[in-house]
Amino acid sequence: MTIEFKHLRVPALRIKQGPNRQLFSLAIEGKQITDIASISRIKRGGEELLGYQRPEVQKHILEIQRYIESFNPMIPNPVIIAFDNRVYFEPANEQNDTVGYLVIPVSDDNDFQKPGFIVDGQQRTAALRDAQIQSFVMPVSAFITDNDADQREQFMLVNSTKPLPKTLLHELAPYTEGRLPSDLQARKFPSLLTQRLNYGEGPLKGKIKTATNPTGIIADTSIIKMIEGSLKEGALYHFRDPETGMGDETKMIQILNNFWTAVSLVFKEEWSLPPRQSRLLHGVGIASLGALLDEIYDSHHGYTVGWDDVPTVMQFEQEIIEIKPICNWSKGVWDFGMEIDGTKISRKWNDLQNLSKDISLVTDYLVNGYRVG
Repeated sequence: MTIEFKHLRVPALRIKQGPNRQLFSLAIEGKQITDIASISRIKRGGEELLGYQRPEVQKHILEIQRYIESFNPMIPNPVIIAFDNRVYFEPANEQNDTVGYLVIPVSDDNDFQKPGFIVDGQQRTAALRDAQIQSFVMPVSAFITDNDADQREQFMLVNSTKPLPKTLLHELAPYTEGRLPSDLQARKFPSLLTQRLNYGEGPLKGKIKTATNPTGIIADTSIIKMIEGSLKEGALYHFRDPETGMGDETKMIQILNNFWTAVSLVFKEEWSLPPRQSRLLHGVGIASLGALLDEIYDSHHGYTVGWDDVPTVMQFEQEIIEIKPICNWSKGVWDFGMEIDGTKISRKWNDLQNLSKDISLVTDYLVNGYRVG
């Protein structure tokens, strides 16, 4: 059976690297990539490993698709394609063999085997395929080989690089203008407030560990999560703009600084200790005391004179001191009461870990202790 096909001639730059290695740099319409390259998903044929690509991750694809459909998107990272030897480079002229055209066979025939395999960019390609856009030109890096081992080697090299640390992403996020992946987009404002706490004047100055402040003792994620919770339904929510998700930064920073100053006064001994010596500035302490901030503010807001705006350090201190006797941040044992079956729940101070179970345990204990106190 004869398969009809035509040739796509794409302007390309030939880059000679190793003795027998040639890389081609080109740009191609994003929706056209799936016409010339397929995805070799990893599977086994008996004892033989076939393919090398991971399955598509739909959530990630949708994130990329939303970004591509947003205003003024840009994707500088090239899709990497391995072509077989049906593809060839045609120099523009005899004098210059680095500039020319990559000649790629294409066909609408269902039996046509596409000449390319996507080594890296599977999810970007799927997002481009599904995006509701007319045009989006993608940079492509390509090489020509019939050797599956070469394709797998490049796939492993590309995907074995260490991802950017979360602390760096959090620190950069507030200073971006385009749309970010949902998790980072949601953390832009909390990250901005975290940086203002860390680099402004206040009790947390220099204490939060970030990419530019590696000597900090409090994980930035702990502070960010604490702020996220308060913005959602706590003290900071009252100063939030529901339309933008942001709000009155000055008052938010003031209320956070006043509260944590009060914490530093009530728990003077533990305040200067690192998390390995005290759980006060550990993830457990930050999360549970953050919840206590929300409980204190909401119990007075609208009911007590002087609590409808930003409470003072002294006002917070008078409230926090009520739960001091039941806290064991750096010594002793926490007594959390009884299980339904009568089993006693207790934890040695340094047995508490930054896990949701322990955080919930301490949070409920402090909030309930404050309510009955």
